[in-house]
Amino acid sequence: MAVIEVKNTKGEKVSEVEMPDSIFNVEPKKSVLHEVVCMQLAAKRSGTASVRRRSDVKGTGAKPFRQKGTGRARQGDVKSPLLRGGGVIFGPDPRSYTMKVHKKVKRLALKMALSTKLKDEMITVLDAFALDQIKTRSVVSVLETLNLENTLIVVDVKNEELEFSSRNIPGVKVLRVEGLNVYDILKHKNLILLEASIKNIERRLAA
Repeated sequence: MAVIEVKNTKGEKVSEVEMPDSIFNVEPKKSVLHEVVCMQLAAKRSGTASVRRRSDVKGTGAKPFRQKGTGRARQGDVKSPLLRGGGVIFGPDPRSYTMKVHKKVKRLALKMALSTKLKDEMITVLDAFALDQIKTRSVVSVLETLNLENTLIVVDVKNEELEFSSRNIPGVKVLRVEGLNVYDILKHKNLILLEASIKNIERRLAA
């Protein structure tokens, strides 16, 4: 079981914490991570792209000109896809891009993503990240002290001061344990875990 330092917001070591092997020592598989990331990205797609078919276009159903004798190709009505302003033949229709992935696979992928960050020494554990008020500069100062950038911060409970203070910082995101996901872990270079959140992660992934 790996043991890493617990620091405060000044970068000073205050204690140590054990990282359970069942979560932070899982051999990663690219295929599993890829499947879950694709599932997450697909779920973000709105799938609302749509075109008007021949039956959706407003217009008369009468023939625009007689069948024979004009020298032109025959036409049935002005809503034909061959005419300007007519319907569209092969355009998109509203659809769902949702992909189904087994719960066990999603849980396993989350463990693999966390294990990868620990193996690459990209996890920093803090004893707390308390702010007196909503102030972006306070979060920037802490990250500069810890020498971290492009960071995902995982908190155990709702922390409005931290969430609001960090939302305008490029590359920084705050998530609660229940919202922790594979895509955000892999997208961000560094991962900050509050010490209290480790037990919650272990409880969430227990299976």
